[in-house]
Amino acid sequence: SSGAEQILKLLLRAMVKGMLRSLVLPLLVVGASAFSAAPSLLPRAGAVQSASLRRGLGLRGGASSTKMIDITPNVSFDTIAREWRCKWSADADKKSLVEAQDALDEVIKEVKGVSGVKSVQRVVCGGCLDFKVITSLDADSFGKWEESKFAPEEKFLEKIKGIEGVSQVETQTFTLMPM
Repeated sequence: SSGAEQILKLLLRAMVKGMLRSLVLPLLVVGASAFSAAPSLLPRAGAVQSASLRRGLGLRGGASSTKMIDITPNVSFDTIAREWRCKWSADADKKSLVEAQDALDEVIKEVKGVSGVKSVQRVVCGGCLDFKVITSLDADSFGKWEESKFAPEEKFLEKIKGIEGVSQVETQTFTLMPM
């Protein structure tokens, strides 16, 4: 099967395992059915694939070794991200935020060392008290990281679950594309 079909199968398998609560596209939350390519979109023997599947498209129009995957004719991606998130408390001079950052500092080198990582971003919102870590990988590398249970995810999540003032520890997988 094609690379696009393999990625779609990985995403569907993760959903079945309950690892995905939802799949998010930029500015659009879609149901899991969006990742099931309509039969007319799947490549058939001898069929001509869409331009984005035939050639790799870089973020700025240049060549890329990762092929674009079409969810629909006008929604494609080549990057999959895994988000670790929690809520922190402003109590005790934001001690839980300090400790969440310390927990991230303990694993950041390992996260950045995952094969295929494009970026690791930390998001902190002082208004809604969010602490998020978003790791983006090229779609071709994502499956291998998933097979490793997103290491060091388990270690990081267990650490932050033990921090007083941290709540709502969750994960999410989604596609990510610059617009």
